[in-house]
Amino acid sequence: MTPPTDRSRRLRDHALQRIEVSYAVPDQAYLAARSWLQTQDEPWTVIRRAKECAAILHGLTPVIDQDELIVGKFCYRSLTDSEQAEYENYRKYAAPARQPVWGQRAHMAIDYEKLLKLGIVGFRRQIDHYRQPLDLSRPDDLEKDAFYRAVLITLDGLEALASHYADMAERKASAESDPKRREELFMIAKTCRQVPLNPAGSFYEALQMIHFVTFALCAGNQMLLFQLGRPDRYLLPFYRRDIEKGIITVDQAQEWIDCLNILFSEYTPPGLAVGYMIGGQDSAGNDVSNELTALFLHSIEHTRLSYPGVGLAWNRNTPEWVMETSAHLLAQGLSHPAIFNDEVIMQGLMDAGLPPSEACLYQHSTCVEITPIASSNVYVASPYINLLQLLHDILGIPPLADGSASKASQALGSATPSSFDELLMLYRKHLSAAIREAVIAENTGQATRRYNGGFPFLSCFVNDCLERGKDIDHGGARYNWIEPSFVGLSNLVDALHAIREFVYERNTISLAELTEALKHNFEGKEDLRQMLLNKAAKYGNDEDEVDSLSITISEWVKQEVQQYTTYLGGRFLSGFFVWIMHEILGRQTAASADGRKAGFPLGDGSGPAQGRERLGPTAAVLSTTKWNHSPHIGGIAMNLKFSRPRQVHVFEQRLQDILQTYLERGGFEVQVNVVNKADLEDALIHPELHRDLVVRIGGYSDYFVRLSPEMQAEIILRTEHEGA
Repeated sequence: MTPPTDRSRRLRDHALQRIEVSYAVPDQAYLAARSWLQTQDEPWTVIRRAKECAAILHGLTPVIDQDELIVGKFCYRSLTDSEQAEYENYRKYAAPARQPVWGQRAHMAIDYEKLLKLGIVGFRRQIDHYRQPLDLSRPDDLEKDAFYRAVLITLDGLEALASHYADMAERKASAESDPKRREELFMIAKTCRQVPLNPAGSFYEALQMIHFVTFALCAGNQMLLFQLGRPDRYLLPFYRRDIEKGIITVDQAQEWIDCLNILFSEYTPPGLAVGYMIGGQDSAGNDVSNELTALFLHSIEHTRLSYPGVGLAWNRNTPEWVMETSAHLLAQGLSHPAIFNDEVIMQGLMDAGLPPSEACLYQHSTCVEITPIASSNVYVASPYINLLQLLHDILGIPPLADGSASKASQALGSATPSSFDELLMLYRKHLSAAIREAVIAENTGQATRRYNGGFPFLSCFVNDCLERGKDIDHGGARYNWIEPSFVGLSNLVDALHAIREFVYERNTISLAELTEALKHNFEGKEDLRQMLLNKAAKYGNDEDEVDSLSITISEWVKQEVQQYTTYLGGRFLSGFFVWIMHEILGRQTAASADGRKAGFPLGDGSGPAQGRERLGPTAAVLSTTKWNHSPHIGGIAMNLKFSRPRQVHVFEQRLQDILQTYLERGGFEVQVNVVNKADLEDALIHPELHRDLVVRIGGYSDYFVRLSPEMQAEIILRTEHEGA
């Protein structure tokens, strides 16, 4: 593997400096506000929103920094006094009057293959084709025409933004004294004149095109977290053609990929997640890993940043070199790639109604939530539901001060379960009520988008919006799912098992006494807490008596969620993904019967709660894969943490064996942290020495020194298995 170029190193350093400052974009906010004030007489909301998007794209200040070869990012300039006054006028009078637009956004990948093939000119031709037969005296056609006009307005904005970048590159080239950099700037200018207006004609044009349109989607739609889909598939024809013709070298392509990857950190704030997937299989089950897969893997080692979040899609035919390379990267302490089980996820997607040709093209959006590429209007992690608090509701334990009780919990009676089976029955009934409440709230959010929203720019690149003549917010997308995510499975399972053993089987303590101890955070009851924590079996140690509860709870969640339909006619699909919500919801949750103290983070995914893996990673893998992962398309993450190995090659093989076991047993996703506890503790004392220390959280990667103190403590407490 060749080392990163000097250019890549300099761009990486620039990106690390970027994360230390604000990501607010006054330029973008001002342009949007000014447009909204100027379009108050527009009768079609979708056109008004299109003009807002186009105004941003027309007016954004281009930025091309030194060394950049792939361009497109925000300008963080301050507003002038007159602009600031105009913006404040909007915030004071117009913004409060805007109707609500709720619900999840982005977390998806557009149809990049179609984009590269058609360019703006091709999309315009398609729209003209769809508009020609419309009869505007018919209400349905009139609405379709408004949508098509809105899309065209946004495409004009995209073309203008590319032209502005070309102009800036030419100006910079004319003033550049270094001949090599001058040539690069002219290349950038020429490329921005060509794409995205026209179809991509080369590997470099394709890279610039996918990035530029993705950046424009973030800017124009005023939302982040658009993913790049499967670049090692749709870029492969361009790469192979240019390599075969001798137009580019492998090293040149690698540097361009590094430049692309570093840009993710230039305009996506830390604490989020954005990236792409590589590897996997086609609809016939053939592995599609290729030479671009290798270059994208190598870029992880070159860039060493939290973004992009690279997901590797594994199947039983994945080449050995792919897994060897991945294990090598993870063994160094890099947090990418995360490994996704292609077979399990494809089965879940096909069970949800996708044909194999689409089920093999999914995206982790953005952490581990799964959405179909090119056709999604999917709300991920909507909402997060605290499984442990539902048990507390039954016990009469309210959320802590910064939490709030749900309507479902307020409707609970005061019955005391006389048996463990009765407690489980009450829990399922309450879980059902909480999910119903969540469905109503999320469908209300989707309804606000139907009547007040509209993203015509995004809709242009999502199947089947153009064909149907409908905006993505109006039901134009092929898939309109909502994916609620359930947090704290391991804590709930451990708590239920402890209650079963000490309250109902051994009669060591009454349920009322336990409840009082939990309400008071075990004050004066440390012996009780130690009994609950250390004397009861814990999920994650291959003990069926406790692990069986995870099977029961996950099946209940699936059954309850899948009985509902979204406002736009899609499916509800569950997940057990947490992002940072295990820390946020844990902060709101009182002490629990698993021995956890009040306010401490809940479990960080589908694996054991922090510090409870007593028999090593293999036992944790066995426990975690006893329940069926495939229905939970909303995402499942399994965290493994190892100390830095003394014998790297031995550890890499051991790691591959553990990963293989997890995946072959039906695990959904697994992510690895290889870092010493001492390094993390030193980073607490000397954060300036560890600003690029990246760790895996609950499905995504982040910089350790930027985490909250509570999250840092949680990361340190996670069980650390010994590296070989």
